Order: sequence, then C-alpha cells, then structure tokens
Amino acid sequence: MKTTLAKYFVALPRSAKVLIVAGVDFAASVVGGWMVLSFEARAVVLPDGSAAAWLALFATLQILVLWQSSAYKAVSRFIGFSSLARSVQYLVLLFIPQALLVLLWQPVGLPLAFSVVQPALFLSAFLASRFLAARFLGLADKRSLKEQDEAFQALIYGAGEAGRELAMGLAYSSQFRVVGFVDEDISLEGAVIQGLHVHPPGELLSLVQNRQVTHVLLAMPSITRSRRAQVVKGLAGVGVKVMTLPSLSDLAHGRVSVQDLREIDIEDLLGRETTKPNEILLNKDTRGKVVMVTGAGGSIGSEICRQVLERQPLKLILVEVSEPSLYLIESELSDSFPNILIEAVLCNVQDAAALQQVMIEHRPDTFYHAAAYKHVPLVEANECAGVLNNVLGTLNCAKAATEAGVSKFTLISTDKAVRPTNVMGATKRVAEMVLQALSAQGGKTQFSMVRFGNVLGSSGSVVPRFRQQIEEGGPITLTHQEITRYFMTIPEATELVLQAGAMGGAGEVFVLDMGEPVKIIDLAYRMVELSGLRVKDESTPDGDISVEITGLRPGEKLYEELLIGNNPQATPHPGIFMAREEFLSSDELMPILNRLLAASTANQAKLVRIILQELVTGYQPEAIEIAR
Repeated sequence: MKTTLAKYFVALPRSAKVLIVAGVDFAASVVGGWMVLSFEARAVVLPDGSAAAWLALFATLQILVLWQSSAYKAVSRFIGFSSLARSVQYLVLLFIPQALLVLLWQPVGLPLAFSVVQPALFLSAFLASRFLAARFLGLADKRSLKEQDEAFQALIYGAGEAGRELAMGLAYSSQFRVVGFVDEDISLEGAVIQGLHVHPPGELLSLVQNRQVTHVLLAMPSITRSRRAQVVKGLAGVGVKVMTLPSLSDLAHGRVSVQDLREIDIEDLLGRETTKPNEILLNKDTRGKVVMVTGAGGSIGSEICRQVLERQPLKLILVEVSEPSLYLIESELSDSFPNILIEAVLCNVQDAAALQQVMIEHRPDTFYHAAAYKHVPLVEANECAGVLNNVLGTLNCAKAATEAGVSKFTLISTDKAVRPTNVMGATKRVAEMVLQALSAQGGKTQFSMVRFGNVLGSSGSVVPRFRQQIEEGGPITLTHQEITRYFMTIPEATELVLQAGAMGGAGEVFVLDMGEPVKIIDLAYRMVELSGLRVKDESTPDGDISVEITGLRPGEKLYEELLIGNNPQATPHPGIFMAREEFLSSDELMPILNRLLAASTANQAKLVRIILQELVTGYQPEAIEIAR
C-alpha cells in the first residue's frame, strides 16, 4: 500500500508536486506560529485577525525565500546535503530581520518568543518533511529482494559531501548496494551517516572479506592527482574493483551523480600534477590569427584544433588526408564553435603543389604540423612510405609556409627521435633537421619543434588495449618485462605544445616535462588488481589474468629518451625545456636528403635504411633489418 501510494505521488506532474510541497511548508509555518501563540496563552487559542495576517505574511515570506533557494526544484527523494544547506542558509538570512521586526516593533498579537521559537519550529519542520519525503517517496524506487541480492556490495571511500550524495543516489540503484563508508578523517571514525557506518582505512581488508565487498567507489573529487594516486595504489592489493568520481575540474555540474562513476584511468595511477597554463603564451599565436593544422583528424591534431578554437582565432584550416577523419572533426568543431570560420581541406602533405595552393588561398599566420605516420611496427615494415610522409611531408609544409609568409611553424615531434632504434623515430629526427636547417637560413617564418612521449588515449595506446584484454579474460600481452615509457594526457600535451610554439622561433627543440617514466608491467599488474582480479603468475597460480611476454617488436626500445644531449635549458614555463641540438646546414643536408627521398620514391627499402643511418646521429637499427 505504501509503495503504491509513493509511486502515485512520484507520477504526479511537477507543478502539482511543487504546489503540494509549498502548501505543506506554508501550513507548517502557520501551525508553528499558532503553537507559539497557544503556548504563551497557556491555552489553545485562535489568532485574531491581526495576528493571523502576520502569520500568513511570515509564512509567505518563508515560502518565497525557499523558492529563491531552489528548494522546490530539488527532487525530494534524491535531495542532497548541499541542497538542504543552501535552503537553510537562505532561511537563516530571513529569520534575522524577522526576529528583529518582532523584537523591535512587536506587531500586534505576537509575543516576543515568536522571534526565536517560530523560526526554530519552521526550520525543524522543513528538514523533517524533506527527510520523511525522501524516505517515503523512495519506496517508489525500492529494489526487490532479488535485485538487492544481485547488486554489487560496495564501500564508498570518502564520507564528504560527494560521498554522501553518491550514497543517496546509489540507495535506489539496482547495480550497487552500499554497505558503508571508508574515510581517513579520524573525527568521523565510528560515525553513522545516512544509516551507514564510517570506517578507517585500516579496516578495509576485513570489511571486504566479512561483507563480501566487490567494489570500492572513490568519492574524493577535490583531492590532488598525487594524493588520488596514493589512495588508488593502496587499494590495488585489496581484491576489489575500484571505480572513481572524476576531479572537480572534470565535473561539469555542481552535484555528483551515479553516472559520474567511471573506471580507474591511468591518470589516477600516475598522479601527475599539471602546471597552470600561461594564457599569454596560449593566445600569442592563436587569438585573432589564421591557424592551419595538418593531421587535423588525428589524436593530437584534433586536440590542437579544439584548443586553438577556444582562443578565438580568426579562422582555422583543417588539413587531413583521411576523408572520414576530416568529416568527423569538421562536424564536431563546427557544432561546438559555430561563430568561428572553419575550413576543411582534403590534402596529402606529400603533394607539394596542393599544399602551396592551400597556403596561397588561406595565408595562415600560424602552422601546426601534426601529420605523420607514428606507429613504430607499421613504419618499420613500410620504411619508404614513412620517409615520404614524415620527411618529404614536413619539407613540403615548411617550404610552402616559407613562401606564403607564415609567421610561426611548429612541428609535433616525438621522444623516439632521440637515438632512434626504429625508422619512425629516425624519420622524425630528419624532419627536425629539415626545420633546423631552414631556420638557420633566416627568413620571416620562425620554426620550432616540440618533442614528447606517449599520450594517453591516442590510437594504439597501451591502456585501452590492456583494458580490453582484461575484459576478455586475458592474457595481457607485453613485449618485454623491463619496457618503460613516459605518459601524458592529450589535452595536457597539446596545451604545452601551444605554449612551446609561442616561445619558439629560432629552430629550437622543445622538450616537455613528462614526469617519471612508468614501467609497463607494473601498469598492467595494477590495472588487473584494480579490476578486482589477480594476476596469474608463479606466486599466484590460481590467479585470473596472466601476462605473456611476446618479445620486443622490430625497432622497439626498452627506454625512451627526450634529449640527444644532456643540456636541457629552462624556459619561462616550468613544464617546458629547450635543447639546441647539433644539425647539418642546408648545404650539407640537402644532398643526402635528396638521395633519401629518391631511394624512398624508388621503394629501395635497404638503401633507405642505410641513408637514414648515415644521416641520423645515434640511429642503431638491427643488423638483420638492414640486410633485409
């Protein structure tokens, strides 16, 4: 019966529910005032005309204040602490002048006690009505016993506002059944919040074992990345699946909801703290400028486009060889930035004549060259195509930019260009050398290069591959147990690229601070553990997911480097360093470069590798590859 009645109220139109709730509040205010009058008279009395008018006036004012605080917009059965706190704050601000009015003016028929007792009674009635409404109307969403049995047992790590709102939302979820909070605040130990006990982190393992907990939900969006990484690391060996709420900066709304829960990302494991960007540098080459981006449909190129558009350029030209990629990015950006002129150009950077025509037509001020073949094994097996795209493409773009009078030209490079062991890295180093040689010749166009390591979420990234392998039951495939990589998020890397490019102009090679390198096998183990599973190895033969070592792929390095030399120079930005590395002059470079391009055009793979080794300092391909 109760459940049926609750469902009836939940199904009512929104306007009807607002009128009912406001009516209850109005009645509570009037009844509270009447109780004060009766108490003062030591008998049940009916307010005379003047007193009744004052009771109605105060009740109306209180309803209006609650309306202003958005109290009637909140869904009663999901109402949270922050919403109640806002309403109470507004009421208190009203109660102060109300009390002063009664004390100083003493309206006819109202005793002095009215100034304090009536507000207290109304506030108590307001909070009690919301609590009872949440409990009663929650019956409409009450789960069946079968649903409760099938729900995952969960602990919420963090008993703050976000944790409390999450617990309230999960109270009606068929997916999770919350059995308690875990919080590091000693003062909360043993407390009961929303009927759930708060436990210290030291009891986590016993709770997991005794309460059959399968999930820990991390609800601390305001903590720093490094602190989040520490907490996540501590949960890795508990044997539960860990999910988390994103940081406050990532939450687009004020309140937390169940939909905000997500899988643990590598950012949560790395604990990297980002440096606040320099807005002057971000705007220098973008705001009010004509900007061109090659490889605009790729992971880095597309993010460059998004961040450039946020700086309000005069026009953005998207250059991309893939029609589907160009269509997708042009559609996305046009929808997100309808007031900025965006031009989509299908063009291959290997086509010098087409590039020159595009440059002449659009006359860009700033040029970001992100088009490249970057997958190491693919370029290793297609070295001639790699040279033509990465080297010839860069040369064509640089020459066209020079002829069109482009002010700034920034090349997106890679840490694999440093003492490369693969063709991809060698071609990117030659691309850098091309720009260094052109910069040394002088001219209006200012060239610079930005070199960084792996970005999270890019095509071919190891993290989504590991996650898919875990979901499929394994095994996780790893090329070598000692392989180590630097990681950075795409938005963070792009933001630094824009700032580095703004500082460049004399052929500098900029290097991004990638933080500490990550051992990939440790990453794999932690991802398995945070999925609530165990790694199957010699020490745990009955584990869930095994890790298979497949051997290094052709051209793959165990460790990546960011500098050829050991003399990084500081820049005005703490996350960006600069290196002026040795290069060949244009007179020295061009004869060798012409031979390299001719060999690539003729598809002479063996000769291409020999010339690359002659041209790139430190390039050490495997002997078997050269002899191929």
